[in-house]
Amino acid sequence: MSRWKNARGLRGSAFEETINLTNEQYRKAGLALVQKIPTPIKPIDIDSERHVITLAYFEQKSTVDYIGVMGGIPICFDAKECGKKSLPFSNIHPHQVSFMSDFARHGGIAFLLVHFTDYGETYVLPIEVLEAYFLDKEGRSSIPYSAFERELLIPDDGGPYLNYLSTVLKYSKARAALEKKRAAEAEKKE
Repeated sequence: MSRWKNARGLRGSAFEETINLTNEQYRKAGLALVQKIPTPIKPIDIDSERHVITLAYFEQKSTVDYIGVMGGIPICFDAKECGKKSLPFSNIHPHQVSFMSDFARHGGIAFLLVHFTDYGETYVLPIEVLEAYFLDKEGRSSIPYSAFERELLIPDDGGPYLNYLSTVLKYSKARAALEKKRAAEAEKKE
């Protein structure tokens, strides 16, 4: 059973709060409905003065941080934040990759939102790229910064929100075009 201590459990909380604020704006504007999926925990120690959980166990493995729909397209993603020049595999859980792979096979769009604090940049990392690195590690311990495509960099408009939908739509259109091309090539072979 995994253990959670509040200091470690707050990693990336500012990044997730930005995503939560953004998702609320998307909902209000009618652009998307994306919800944070809570991780089920069993509290062990509670600070009764401050009314906070100080020690807990994860009751079960969670899937991803967020799930929802944008313009009729189902999406799911996990938010990852790293200060290094790469995304460590230790930040990614096999059950998350498995869930996102299954989600994509059923027609949804699955990805990671990865924020590099050293660069002040946030990227969409599609499940296909994540799978390629995660399933074929070849002695690697992380996904290098160079694997993140500049076309999938989320523009920083200087505001309090993270407009990731425009980048996800760009990726979605590119993926649809690639699938259409593969279908046409397969049809020619028959």
